[in-house]
Amino acid sequence: MLESKIPSGPIEQKWEKSRFEMKLVNPANRRKHSVIIVGSGLAGAAAAASLGQQGYPVDCFCFQDSPRRAHSIAAQGGINAAKNYRNDGDSIFRLFYDTVKGGDFRAREANVYRLAQISVNIIDQCVAQGVPFAREYGGLLDTRSFGGVQVSRTFYARGQTGQQLLLGAYQALEEQVAAGTVKMHTRSEMLDLVLVNGKARGIITRNLVTGPIESYAADVVVLATGGYGNVFYLSTNAKGSNTTAIWRAHRRGALFGNPCFTQIHPTCIPVSSEHQSKLTLMSESLRNDGRVWVPKKKGDARAPGAIPEDERDYYLERRYPSFGNLVPRDVASRAAKEVCDEGRGVGPGGQGVYLDFADAILRLGESQVREKYGNLFDMYEEITGENAYKLPMRIFPAVHYTMGGLWVDYQLMSTIPGLFVAGEANFSDHGANRLGASALMQGLADGYFILPYTLPNYIASSTLEKVDTSHPAFAATKNEVTKRVATMVDVRGKRTVDSIHKELGKMMWENCGMARSEAGLKTNLAKIPALREEFWKNVNIIGTGEELNQSLEKAGRVADFLELGELMCIDALQRAESCGAHFRVESQTPEGEALRDDEHFSYASAWEWKGGDGHWEFHKEPLAFEHVHLAQRSYK
Repeated sequence: MLESKIPSGPIEQKWEKSRFEMKLVNPANRRKHSVIIVGSGLAGAAAAASLGQQGYPVDCFCFQDSPRRAHSIAAQGGINAAKNYRNDGDSIFRLFYDTVKGGDFRAREANVYRLAQISVNIIDQCVAQGVPFAREYGGLLDTRSFGGVQVSRTFYARGQTGQQLLLGAYQALEEQVAAGTVKMHTRSEMLDLVLVNGKARGIITRNLVTGPIESYAADVVVLATGGYGNVFYLSTNAKGSNTTAIWRAHRRGALFGNPCFTQIHPTCIPVSSEHQSKLTLMSESLRNDGRVWVPKKKGDARAPGAIPEDERDYYLERRYPSFGNLVPRDVASRAAKEVCDEGRGVGPGGQGVYLDFADAILRLGESQVREKYGNLFDMYEEITGENAYKLPMRIFPAVHYTMGGLWVDYQLMSTIPGLFVAGEANFSDHGANRLGASALMQGLADGYFILPYTLPNYIASSTLEKVDTSHPAFAATKNEVTKRVATMVDVRGKRTVDSIHKELGKMMWENCGMARSEAGLKTNLAKIPALREEFWKNVNIIGTGEELNQSLEKAGRVADFLELGELMCIDALQRAESCGAHFRVESQTPEGEALRDDEHFSYASAWEWKGGDGHWEFHKEPLAFEHVHLAQRSYK
């Protein structure tokens, strides 16, 4: 079932060889084949713009009121590329090596090498679009370092890199909208996937403004709908970010890869209230100049300025002298949790550590720090009321990104023919832990440079009979969706959607978050089905399905989270090793680092929905490492 379609030959030539061997569609025939793209963030907008420019009629869907509101806009720190402008030892192979190692050897080498190769083209593409990357005094593009690497390869636009890259992709998308090749469907949410003879041929959506359930047909469907971090309730994701599109596809037969691989970001503003509904990211780029520390004494409640230097523990610099504050995200997050668990955390509840810029301001001057990070400091002050130029920031880890997603082959196609998955929605490139500044790289690589080859190859290689929304499969799927919506609305119970979501999120954070144990995971697997049953018997949705109804929107997404959360715990329990962001307390080194078990777990897990509650069939994709040899990760 799992045919990865990795090309033969030397790794440096796999992508070039694969591109040459792919079939093409001539320009006159392209307008005869239609494409649906769900999602308009970096991956979706880039794919829609590129395929529209090639001449394919594209329908692009987003649940926001504009593609500019896609969650890609929230990415702050930068985008990686192996340009080696600094002449500091970077190369395509080093970016490939760092990414495989950073993912703790749980990603496909061929995919990661292709990503490193394409990275050098992404920067040129974005500069040509007018993305205002930071520049040095002489006008050359500037770069900075990110966690897990020892070179400066991250291109950035202050702390607004995602926003600027999205605006570049948005302009390319809107050019094709104006040209008539792309039609945008805003405020439309995909609720199911339509299969005809086993192939993806369309989607069912709900108009979020007026309520109707609608059908759309195409030859190919692309899902670029982002990650599922909001299963934890509190995360750095936008509140609308959800799993419904990929989860509905999963229930139609698309295998789900590595669902338990969730990235915890080490530099987020700590929780300040039990009524809080989301968390705010502080870019990892801040760790270039900020120093992370806590008091050496437990329960030291003095103001940071009153704690002398010799009574501070710069624990990342102490434990990881080679990488210091630039260790990868999973390592930095667990280290912060450890010192807080020891009673040395700072701020309310002791759930925080300091990120201190005093040394950087002394060395560089406040004006230069302000130039590099000013908008981040302003955002921090607006949320906390504290001036980070005068006081250290308080940070703590939070759920940020999901490395898991729908399983895809080398060509980004899922196990459903004709269903392609791009960006964070797929599982493909990051293994068990994403290096900072790689999400933007992957989204744009998938959208601008991979799908424009692999999707036409599928069209040219397949027999695609003419199908429109009058086909019985559309009526049958639409009927299922309509019944599901009506069933939810008709429950009329006593619990709010948010209260159920919050209960699920707390369980997931405590037992499937920064640390997982066999006992905790089994606790979740006993409780989640009961909570899901409670949802379907006692949820209270205000209003009807035939109108603007945000309570109904949330309910549909939480219903899917209640199923996904169970699968995440099943996957985490099955993977009885620690790797990257997946930290099983039973599997650690004497120093408390993640301890992999390559003999038994050197594979990507892929789960097949078998129907009913909690029924999945487990599949493996073995991972081979020929160029980056398996080794215990060390950043010391």
